[in-house]
Amino acid sequence: MSPTRIVRLCRRHWAKPACFIAFLLVWQAAVTGLGIKVFILPSPAAILSRLVDPAAIAKFKWPTHISATFIEIFLSFLATAAAGMILAIAIAWSNRLAALITPLIVFFNSLPKIALAPLFMVWFGYGVLPNILIAVLVSFFPVVINTVAGLVNIDEDLLDLVRYLNASKFQIFVKIRLPGSLPLVFSGFKISATMCVVGSIVGEFIASERGLGFMLKEAQAFIDTPTMFASLFLISLLGMFFFTAISWLEALAMPWRRREGEET
Repeated sequence: MSPTRIVRLCRRHWAKPACFIAFLLVWQAAVTGLGIKVFILPSPAAILSRLVDPAAIAKFKWPTHISATFIEIFLSFLATAAAGMILAIAIAWSNRLAALITPLIVFFNSLPKIALAPLFMVWFGYGVLPNILIAVLVSFFPVVINTVAGLVNIDEDLLDLVRYLNASKFQIFVKIRLPGSLPLVFSGFKISATMCVVGSIVGEFIASERGLGFMLKEAQAFIDTPTMFASLFLISLLGMFFFTAISWLEALAMPWRRREGEET
């Protein structure tokens, strides 16, 4: 990356970190100046000490809990993306399959996920698997809906043209519908990734002995507010990481959109 481009990127994005730093400074000043108790609202400095102090890292075992939650989010997103794409392709491919699959998807999406967590704990016990299943149930619906919308909403004139050229249904699907659906597919992936974070944390609340959700529950039991905020901060960082990673993959899959953004 050239120095000129780095300078241009810094000029374009400087406001975001500046606003975040200003927010933290105001928060620190408010807590200190107003004398707010730490169990009500900890200062950013108190939260940071939970994350970087060696004694706190050894006590709370942050690497263990971060890695557990990361694995759950990653595996649940992979399962969600694969299952969602397969279901969406089946719905878009055949009206008969759509009539069979769509009611089932709506049914499972309407179930209260928090109510399913105890059942998964009975069926699968404690561990990673029930958390992944909960996260998949929470997050697969946006992938299906967005992918179906992308596969179906293709310019009819373009479809008429390729049909006139005797393209088969499979060729139309692979060369027209799938590439044309990518913007909506990645939008669904971004929504799903953040919902995988939520689903994993819900599972850790109920059926886990490690993970950031488990840490959040344990800190709540001891009214350890700085640790609660530290857990929430790490959960948010994981969500931002997955969202950014998908945005990067989107730029790789659709380089023309990246070039358009650079030109503007």
